[in-house]
Amino acid sequence: MSKNKVEKLRGFTVVTGASSGIGLELAKLAAKDGCDMLLVADRDLFGAQTEVSNSGASSVATLECDLATESGVEQLMDAIGNRPVDNLIANAGTSEGGAFLDHEWGQIAHTIHTNITGTASLIYRVGRAMRDRNAGRILVTGSIVGDMPGPYNLIYNSTKAFIDDFCVGLATELKDTDVVISCLLPGVTDTEFFENADMDDDTMVGQTNMKADPAKVAKDGYEALLDGETKLVSGLMNKVQYFFADILPAGIVSRMHERMAKPDRS
Repeated sequence: MSKNKVEKLRGFTVVTGASSGIGLELAKLAAKDGCDMLLVADRDLFGAQTEVSNSGASSVATLECDLATESGVEQLMDAIGNRPVDNLIANAGTSEGGAFLDHEWGQIAHTIHTNITGTASLIYRVGRAMRDRNAGRILVTGSIVGDMPGPYNLIYNSTKAFIDDFCVGLATELKDTDVVISCLLPGVTDTEFFENADMDDDTMVGQTNMKADPAKVAKDGYEALLDGETKLVSGLMNKVQYFFADILPAGIVSRMHERMAKPDRS
């Protein structure tokens, strides 16, 4: 599904999860198009602001807040104010590796609220205004693991299953409008994800040297947003993996994921 192809992004662009990795690279691409930027993350954004400013943005504002919380989403909406959001890049996400029952519930809930509740709440608020104006573009970072049962990264995979399906469903609801919903599905990417999820040193997936370049992944997602594509899997091998995850029995896919994500210490 594709609609409303444009050559470049214009106007006010909000990027969440913009401090590093795919989010930062997406923000730099929007900056090159000359957008006014609001960068959002739950950590310091000074370095990201500098990089995005140097990439050509008309202006770059930042907001440090936790989108896993209702107050964090309210902080972001207050920062947006009455200004129409032309483009929303919803990239904020988190995870924790290891066995589900070994984690504290607070950790699990934080991942769910970041990846699902905060993302859906923000899209709801910004998306309604876009629908009312009949204009706007939203890019959401999903994952190819949304189609894979995910032992030892169970909550992350499950939240991405929600996001991947949510985006396609919302795009269908908005098919008769000029609002674009795109979902980027990366695979294993060379970001801080594995370190933050405590999966970098003792899992096969964390140690692999086959991680994708976040700049390349961001470019794929950005072009999908410009083209009005509803769903884009980044990378040829990820496309193959995603295809087979959809046709193989779920139990087999789950065991394959276990081999990649199970810590050596488990």
